[in-house]
Amino acid sequence: MKHALLTAGLLFALIAFQSNGFTAIEAVVFDNTSHEKRYKKLINELRCLVCQNQNLAGSDAPLAKDLREITANMIKQGTSDSEIKEFMRSRYGDFVLYEPPFNVSTAFLWLSPFALLIIVVTGLLFNIKRRQQDELFKPTHATNNAEQVRVRNLMRDTPSLNSKDSNKPER
Repeated sequence: MKHALLTAGLLFALIAFQSNGFTAIEAVVFDNTSHEKRYKKLINELRCLVCQNQNLAGSDAPLAKDLREITANMIKQGTSDSEIKEFMRSRYGDFVLYEPPFNVSTAFLWLSPFALLIIVVTGLLFNIKRRQQDELFKPTHATNNAEQVRVRNLMRDTPSLNSKDSNKPER
């Protein structure tokens, strides 16, 4: 029984922990280490178009493999990082960059967090001001006649705390 549970547990662990981390991504050989560092930096900054929110370095998609190969070839040819990013952007759109440039089509993407912050702060300020005004106009004393009569009667029947007339109620 223990042997069967151990085998089932190991089989479950193998299935559960199988991930894309074990897949082999092609090795690219460069002449110097600066090219290799640039390559690693670029494939971490470029987004896989198939995987949506994964960079080229971590994607196993065929398109990501092609983009990694294009990036490596461009680095070997002496193309600068900005030229590679511009090539990818012109070919695949702003989505391929994790930090797209500010232009008309990406203005909402860049400005929406600030607009949301302004809306929230304005709403909070109006809410605080409204609550303060409500507190100012809220009556803190008895407003209707019945309550006023009740308060007067209570005050009349309350004994005085003065030492000279402590037995007589004030009127």
